[in-house]
Amino acid sequence: MPASTTPGRHADPAPVTLDRRDGPFGEVVLRERGGHFEIIANGCFLMDTSDGRSERLLIDAALAALPPARPAPSVLIGGLGVGFSLVRAAGQERWGRIVVAEREPAIVEWHLGGPLERISGSALADPRTRILRTDLVEHLRTTTERYDALCLDIDNGPEWTVTEDNGSLYSPSGLAACRERLTPGGVLAIWSAQPSESFEHALRGAGFEGVRTEEVAVARGVPDVVHLALRTG
Repeated sequence: MPASTTPGRHADPAPVTLDRRDGPFGEVVLRERGGHFEIIANGCFLMDTSDGRSERLLIDAALAALPPARPAPSVLIGGLGVGFSLVRAAGQERWGRIVVAEREPAIVEWHLGGPLERISGSALADPRTRILRTDLVEHLRTTTERYDALCLDIDNGPEWTVTEDNGSLYSPSGLAACRERLTPGGVLAIWSAQPSESFEHALRGAGFEGVRTEEVAVARGVPDVVHLALRTG
């Protein structure tokens, strides 16, 4: 979800608010600053369009971790954010079904005919793409669908959640739901604004194997990371 940056990284110019909504999970704001878009949720900086390397890594690392002989693997992306992860997946021919879960109506609308359409328009028009206007955590717990990859980016990480409800995704029951939604040999990839050794332990405790962390250096502070884990059974 966040794009390899921090709120304090920006200097002038000052941001311009393009839209502000009271959504089902609090306030969401779309801003433009120096030609880049920013999304703020409940006063917490989530992401911007200044970089995107870590969102692309989220997709690339998941695809690379899948068995090479698996045809047209399916991927669930949560959530839509500024669209970088979706655009990356749609730009890779190997993916089959591409499903995106996004709970904020405003974010979907910013992409469908709004300011963010210039980023994601072609990916949203891809016949493989399907948008679910639903809460990711609820979808994982209630759907019977299975995916070859889960690429999850709904927070600033397991230890820095946007809303309290999101914390359940990283709990033992949430990780068990992720594992259940994966096909055998499937991969779980979770974005985080910082490494977390305790989360790696939690993944192993939830029955995942091949747990590892890939880093993306940022201009200041600790690197962005993607936590990777495999369902082998």
